[in-house]
Amino acid sequence: MTKYIAQKLIATIPVMLLVSAGVFLLLQLIPGDPVAAMLGENATPQARETLRRELGLDRPLPEQYLRWLGRALTGDLGRSIRSGQPIATAIGNAIGPTAELTILALLFAVAVGLPAGIIAAVRPGSLPDVVLNLLALIGVSMPTFWSGLLLIFLFSLGLGWLPPSGYARFTESPVESLRYMILPMIALGSTIAAVVMRQTRGSMVEVLTSDYIRTAYSKGLIEHAVVLRHALRNALIPVITVIGLTGGLLLGGAVITETIFAIPGMGRVIVAAIFERDFPTVQAGALLIATTVILMNLLVDVLYAYVDPRVRY
Repeated sequence: MTKYIAQKLIATIPVMLLVSAGVFLLLQLIPGDPVAAMLGENATPQARETLRRELGLDRPLPEQYLRWLGRALTGDLGRSIRSGQPIATAIGNAIGPTAELTILALLFAVAVGLPAGIIAAVRPGSLPDVVLNLLALIGVSMPTFWSGLLLIFLFSLGLGWLPPSGYARFTESPVESLRYMILPMIALGSTIAAVVMRQTRGSMVEVLTSDYIRTAYSKGLIEHAVVLRHALRNALIPVITVIGLTGGLLLGGAVITETIFAIPGMGRVIVAAIFERDFPTVQAGALLIATTVILMNLLVDVLYAYVDPRVRY
């Protein structure tokens, strides 16, 4: 197991380098001049050239990339073109709310989608299966902004149970933080829960028709033990894949949910940087999201080996 994990860790190094190079080059090739964005269109050519030298933009692209990558590895992501604030500080303040929302949404998706998929698979074609599939179809089809607005209208404006928007840090007030996060967690996690439910059901239906499942029943094992101990573990591989890939993408893809519920997260920071043409902030955010996706894939590979030991070989 240790050797398997070490091999996967080593394999991520060239992937990380390629991703970082891609992030750097793509943002260098898009139209727009960061120097003009900082100084304005009326700046003199001498002022622009001086700032370009200070930022290192007059050097060859390979040298710029190596300097940028070296600083990033030490935690120095540069400074925002617009505010002059260290980018690491801005991202550090925004990553907490997004990470909290992402983790809660994934936990909600797994807690709802996994049991629902198992229940639907045990009795395919039954009333629970039909109802759960219908709910999953609605969950996949409904946009996050629409479900978020409906949740605010029902639970905040109608019943008054939960706050409609805002954010409280978990470290300062855990209970208040969870109250603010319940509605965005459901809005963001319901779509993922629907995907997890459908994937779990499909995998479980296939596994439950296997010969070894019939053998387990013929030995007199109760249905609960057969489904959870024998069938579920073998059906988890594709489910883990869906959860892992979704979790990585949520870090940067929760911008709609963060906007609706006024959560000061990563999505809002990156979108604001894009509109302001703040290239260093966009680069840092894209690198962080790409790194998270790669690490989530690594975690999925490790979980594969834990769930199915044959993967190690």
